[in-house]
Amino acid sequence: MSLSQSRTRLIARLRSRKSRTREGRVLVEGIRAVAEALNAGARPAFAVTSPRLRESPAGRSLDDRLGELDRVEIGDAELSGLGDTEHPQGVLLVCHEPDAGDDELPPGGLFLVLDAVQDPGNVGTLVRSAVAFGFDALLCLDGTGDPWSAKAVRASAGMVFRLPVVATSAARATERLGALGVPILVASSEGEPVGASLGTAREPGTSGARRGLALVVGNEGVGVRAEIRAVADSVVAVPMSGPAESLNVGIAGAVLMYDIARTRG
Repeated sequence: MSLSQSRTRLIARLRSRKSRTREGRVLVEGIRAVAEALNAGARPAFAVTSPRLRESPAGRSLDDRLGELDRVEIGDAELSGLGDTEHPQGVLLVCHEPDAGDDELPPGGLFLVLDAVQDPGNVGTLVRSAVAFGFDALLCLDGTGDPWSAKAVRASAGMVFRLPVVATSAARATERLGALGVPILVASSEGEPVGASLGTAREPGTSGARRGLALVVGNEGVGVRAEIRAVADSVVAVPMSGPAESLNVGIAGAVLMYDIARTRG
C-alpha cells in the first residue's frame, strides 16, 4: 500500500511550526514515543508503519495496538524518507494537538515555565523531567521552541501528552500565577538552594509542603527575562562544588525539579 499524496504533504507540513500549528496536528516518531503517546490518551489521526517495526518485541507489541487505528504500511525506505530520525524504527503517528488553556491550572499545583527555551532537545528533556517529578502543567512563554515539534516530542519520549501545555505571554503567565497565589522561583546561577528558597515561600502558619509554586527556567544564552525576575519570590540554583560555571538548561531544570519534589516530600 502507498501513502496518499495528501498525507505525505501533511507530514511534510508538520515539520514547520507555523504549518503544524495551523493544522492542529502533532507528529510522533519512534516506538517508545508513540507507545507513550497512546498510553497518555493522545488522539490519533492516522499511523504510518513499515516492516522494520516488527523487528523487536516492543515494536511487535505496538504493531498489534496500531492495528485498531487508521494505518498505512509502506516500505522501510519510503518511511525513512518521511521522518528525520537518524535510526528510523518503522513507525510515525499523526495525532491531534491537545488544547489547554491557563484556566486549567489547578490551585496549589506545580508548574514549569519555559521562558524562551529554544532548543527542542532541551524542551523535551524538561517536559520529561516535569512529568517524572510530578509537575502539573507546562507554561511556554513567547520565544520558546515548539513543545509539539517532532524533535521535542521525541526528546520527551512522548510524555508531553501527560500534562497540559499552555502557550502564553510573560505578562499573562505572571498575572495568572499571581491570581493562583503561586510563588515564582526563577532559575539562575546566582540563586540559592531550593530548600532555602522554599523555606521563604511558605504561607504563614503552614509547613509550605502543599503550596504550589512555579519554576521558571530561561533562555539558554540570556536566562530568564527581567520582567519575570522582577516579580519572582526567589532565585534558585543548583549548588555545584566543581569548577563548572553552569549547567545545560535541560539538566539544571531537571535537577531543580527533583530538588523541589524531594524538599516537598
